[in-house]
Amino acid sequence: MAKFELKLPKMGESVAEATVTNWLKSVGEKIEADEAVLEIATDKVDSEVPSEVSGTLTEILFQVNDVVKVGQTIAIIETEGVASTPAPVSEAKTESTSTPAVEEVTKTVEVAQAAVAPADFKSSDKFYSPLVKNIATAEGISVAELESIAGTGKDSRVTKEDILKYIAIRQKPFATSVTVQPTTDNRQPTTQAVPVSVNGGDEIVEMDRMRKLISGYMVASVQTSAHVQSFIEVDVTNIVKWRDRVKNAFEQREGEKLTFTPIFMEAVAKALKDFPGLNISVDGDFIIKRKNINLGMAAALPNGNLIVPVIKNADQLNLVGMAKAVNDLGNRAKAGKLKPDDTQGGTYTVTNVGTFGSVFGTPIINQPQVGILALGAIRKVPAVIETPEGDFIGIRQKMFLSHSYDHRVVDGALGGSFVKRVADYLEAFDVNREY
Repeated sequence: MAKFELKLPKMGESVAEATVTNWLKSVGEKIEADEAVLEIATDKVDSEVPSEVSGTLTEILFQVNDVVKVGQTIAIIETEGVASTPAPVSEAKTESTSTPAVEEVTKTVEVAQAAVAPADFKSSDKFYSPLVKNIATAEGISVAELESIAGTGKDSRVTKEDILKYIAIRQKPFATSVTVQPTTDNRQPTTQAVPVSVNGGDEIVEMDRMRKLISGYMVASVQTSAHVQSFIEVDVTNIVKWRDRVKNAFEQREGEKLTFTPIFMEAVAKALKDFPGLNISVDGDFIIKRKNINLGMAAALPNGNLIVPVIKNADQLNLVGMAKAVNDLGNRAKAGKLKPDDTQGGTYTVTNVGTFGSVFGTPIINQPQVGILALGAIRKVPAVIETPEGDFIGIRQKMFLSHSYDHRVVDGALGGSFVKRVADYLEAFDVNREY
């Protein structure tokens, strides 16, 4: 019998760890090759880990809610076959190396390993994000020390900024006693949770894992970015007429439905090329100018949660490619089959609030991006139509574009000009174009 180590596979360039959410197999159960053994979750995406071999599950190394690094062994599977065993080491050689000097070195190594061992965050009843844990581990901050940091996040959670400020102060021992205490005292009254009254007929339901993550992201974004909005109304009558004329032929030829979303995404990608100041990210006091235009596409899930898959290099896609990408990501999002890498690397986000009948909205920025565009519902409205013979009132198809942007790095001129350029592209849509 041979033993096979089931490891957490690589799930994308920016995904370094995952949380075990459910074991689909128990110790002693038979497993077929490619059969799912457990379910894991990254920041937003749930995935299954299949077995590469057939055999029997003999050992589970991580329990539900444990965080696992990519490449770590998570289970042992016993397979049919001969186990590969290392060549035996001669007794004489072992004895020759067991000298007092070697034993002393071994003890020193063990002490050093214990000193740098990662902190056991399970011993704390406080919530810390994976990023905060990684920073704490890298800086040698113990759990007790981490718990002493006054958090400015929701429910007094320690944020990235909190721990980085603490590290900066920690490296200045003479200033620590002067600066840390006043910060804690000043923030304490503002972080107290407001008590919620519960009546006898009320039902208390705990948020699921994804809703907790979304909640944290939304609050953190509002606390991080100086949100400001610009709104513009767009006449999309030509787009509506063109789509109605070609959608059946498009579906027959391409095997894909043609919605309005890829048309809007195409215009946004063009506008981002014209205004690269919106295709950036903020990291502290630094601005990162993104080379690629990767459009996030906010999608509502059947369970009411939200996810943002990303269309990579959106500016390089024609309308057919954009439609295929939008449909593929949307369908896999609803089916729960997105891969972790599908939600990574976004540089700008678009959300279609018009799907639910909303005329416009004030969307929250997807950090660390600096802008998000909300597409309102398309409505038939009376409008003034200008002609060489004079003005008259007619029925037009119109919608609102709502642009939220980060006023820390994007001023009104840039934010307003960008959304105006998107509107210009949409209103200048060529009704005779080929798809």
